[in-house]
Amino acid sequence: MSLLTLDKVSKAFGGLAAVQEVSFSLGDGELLALIGPNGAGKTTLFHIISGFIKPDAGELRYGGETLAGLRPHDICQRGMVRTFQVTRPFHRLTVVENVLVGALERVAHRRQAVTVAEEVLALTGLAEKANHMGHSLTLPDRKRLELARALATGPRVLLLDEVMAGLNPTETGRLIELIRTVHRRGITILLIEHVMRAVMALSQRIL
Repeated sequence: MSLLTLDKVSKAFGGLAAVQEVSFSLGDGELLALIGPNGAGKTTLFHIISGFIKPDAGELRYGGETLAGLRPHDICQRGMVRTFQVTRPFHRLTVVENVLVGALERVAHRRQAVTVAEEVLALTGLAEKANHMGHSLTLPDRKRLELARALATGPRVLLLDEVMAGLNPTETGRLIELIRTVHRRGITILLIEHVMRAVMALSQRIL
């Protein structure tokens, strides 16, 4: 069953056609990789899907509902969340507090949010660093925190934007295993990635 469908989606900035008539479907439970050279419009497409910018043309449907006019937090609350290429943790918050920000999109009470955050930190291998400040993390841990904050929202669909960028082969291998674990838990994943080792190891289909 198709969960996310794009039909001839286009976006231009002045005379530059960043995204031109892109059409594809993402199946429920699928792990689809989106690849292409720098400047091909991949991240712009993520911005469109997640509601950060509006397309000039085309239609996007998620779970049978149009995404037209929905803002990023509306889309997040419907179960579709994205990570960002450049990680930006809240520097003055601890790791667990960073994840609580995501969890409070999912649950109304702090006690429940703490439980969600602790579960996600255990899953992503950050439990021992729960009380570290966001600014103190290494790049691999910032990548995990970015993923943890997204997972804490309880997504049905996860949009991953170059989560392997800047990692060494060992760190990449660990993150591949983590993403496999997340996918096995029933989360549908759309992955933008330049690290072909990860693309080939993870994806069921490549666009």
